[in-house]
Formats: sequence, structure tokens, C-alpha cells
Amino acid sequence: MIQQGSKVELHFVLKLSDGSIAESTYNYPKPAQLVIGDGSLSEGFEQCLLGLKPGDKSQFELSADQAFGQSNPDNIQHFERSKFGEDAPAEEGNIIAFAQPNGSEIPGIVRAVTGDSVTVDFNHPLAGQNVIFEVEILAVN
Repeated sequence: MIQQGSKVELHFVLKLSDGSIAESTYNYPKPAQLVIGDGSLSEGFEQCLLGLKPGDKSQFELSADQAFGQSNPDNIQHFERSKFGEDAPAEEGNIIAFAQPNGSEIPGIVRAVTGDSVTVDFNHPLAGQNVIFEVEILAVN
């Protein structure tokens, strides 16, 4: 049975409220693997998994707060268009990796390009959305 510290192998599907699929591990060659409590899933998603065992299939509805949180206006930044180049063009809808001072990268979605100003959203793409979380537990160690 899944508990804190369990290593879990699972397939999952994330759907939006309208039923459209945002992500599915069934599209990948291998199922997802994670350790409960390692931070790879939000606490809301992990709570859904606790108590499940191999062979279980379940569906959960999570509010935006339980899933990826609300969209934070502080995570929307404006840049000069000159900061973008051919390798990362400032085109609406593009996802661009931005270097952080510590050397890590954070993805941002270009939301708007107006004149010399580029609006980039660093919120999770599903922030502010309620989701349906379908899981199939394959193994628990």
C-alpha cells in the first residue's frame, strides 16, 4: 500500500475540467516512477495516492489550489524584445528556458509581444485550473 517514502510506478492522465487531456504517461514508453514525499508531486496529488495499492485505478478531482496553485501575477515578467534571439524567438506561445542566478533554468511561456515588450509567464501552465487526476498503480515498493 502507498505510504510516505513508497517508491511508486504508475500511469496517470491529467485532464482539464472540459475533459481535454493535458498530460498522459500512456504516451510514453515507460510509466512514471516517483517516491512519495520527494517533491516530484504536489501534496494534493500525493494525498490522492496514499493508501492505493498495485492494480488500483482511481480518479480524483483537484481544485487549482490542490493541484498547481493559483496563477501568481508576480510570476509574469516583461522583457525587452532585444533580449531574445533566433535560438529563443519572442513569439507568442513559445516556451523558453531562462537561466537563474544559481545556474538552474526555469521555463517561461511567451504570452504577448507588443512592440519592444515581451510578456513572459513563469507560472505553471496549469496554474489556476481545476484538474482530473486519473491513476493506475502498477507497483509499490
